[in-house]
Amino acid sequence: MAKKEEQNQPETTQEEAVNTAPEAEAQEAPEIPEATETAETPEVNPFEEKYNAEHDSFLRLAAEFDNFRKRTVKEKEQSYGNGKADAIVKLLPIYDNLERALNQPTEDTAYKKGVELTMNELVKIFTGLGVEIFGSVGDSFDPNLHNAVMHTEDEGLGENVIAQVFQKGFKVGDKIVRFAMVQVAN
Repeated sequence: MAKKEEQNQPETTQEEAVNTAPEAEAQEAPEIPEATETAETPEVNPFEEKYNAEHDSFLRLAAEFDNFRKRTVKEKEQSYGNGKADAIVKLLPIYDNLERALNQPTEDTAYKKGVELTMNELVKIFTGLGVEIFGSVGDSFDPNLHNAVMHTEDEGLGENVIAQVFQKGFKVGDKIVRFAMVQVAN
């Protein structure tokens, strides 16, 4: 019959079993003050803590990869721009020589026509590469673009106006490849 009584009684959980421990044992054990535990600290689940750490690590890794990708794209663009600027610098003496040849008086029209065609083709290539040629007589002097090597007083020209151009200036985008060498008036 004891088995029947046990079956009729509801099952007790472990918490209830701990709470229903014999009172004699509870009285014998000294009470420990709860000063070490604070009521405000929530219980931290170790799985949640590990998940948060892994999630944070993943976000940091993703951010580092994104920064790396942006940095490599920027470096690639800069290296292409620097390579293009270096190639243009190597072609500038050819441009200068063709310009000098065009400024020399000649009786041979075929020769002059050939030099003009060569110069026009070189300027077309520069334009295709995004090269801007600057520094013309009559432009206003800009120390960020022009290198003033001479100064002249001329009443016919205004203040800080380019009177003569010795070498044209070239820039690719915002990068100055060569400053214009000029004479400034007034």
